[in-house]
Amino acid sequence: MIPKTKNLTTGTVTAESIAESAVIASPDVALYALGLGDDALILAQRLGEWIANAPELEEDVALGNIALDLLGHARSLLTYAGTASGRTEDDLAYFRDEPEFLNRQLFEQPNGDFAQTIARQLVVSVYFDELYRALSESIDSTLAAIAAKATKEVDYHLDHSYQWLLRLGLGTELSHERMQRGLDAVWPFVDELFRDDGAPAGVGVDPARLRAHFETTVPRLIDEAGLIVPTIQPARGGGRQGVHSEVLGPLLAEMQVLARAHPGAEW
Repeated sequence: MIPKTKNLTTGTVTAESIAESAVIASPDVALYALGLGDDALILAQRLGEWIANAPELEEDVALGNIALDLLGHARSLLTYAGTASGRTEDDLAYFRDEPEFLNRQLFEQPNGDFAQTIARQLVVSVYFDELYRALSESIDSTLAAIAAKATKEVDYHLDHSYQWLLRLGLGTELSHERMQRGLDAVWPFVDELFRDDGAPAGVGVDPARLRAHFETTVPRLIDEAGLIVPTIQPARGGGRQGVHSEVLGPLLAEMQVLARAHPGAEW
């Protein structure tokens, strides 16, 4: 029941092309793809909450487009993950319960105000940018192709969040204060991005490999906006093991209600 709108994915790698291929992911690769797909899916759902609620009409469109890009990444990754068990992207998106979702906790956090959303987007865009660049060199050709396409889209996501970081950080006293509060709110969930997630050797990307780039890039961008890198105790995490904060349940309930009320329905 995920809408099969063609502009969600462009180029030769789509959820449909993966589903139609004869490629079947091994169990460990499927589990890895599932975690990445859940990250993108849950964040897409969160960003979709801004549509008709953003502070500017242009931001309704911008955040909606970023959400659609992420949904496209999720569709491809979940479709590939499902080849190992015979489940579709819809099965995985709509008919799993909260403990079965493997997204890291940062992606499920509430939007907060606009500055908090921008703080989260800055963090995840820098993370995704380096992750997908590394994953595009995977020995798994399907994951490599998904990542290569995603990298082009994440470039825009990163520029969008950076420009807003500067605008808010260097703007008024109030916008500066809110942007700093936004960074403070998301920072406890940053550490989990770089914890071991069992990435298959040669196929996935060791998250620890991404930390150096992140710790070089993000503090520099924050400093350029006249802001301070938070020093806050990391949250416990556990998203890859199905451990989530209390906010994921309501998000899933809203996302899944139509599919569960009308199982088997098609758009």
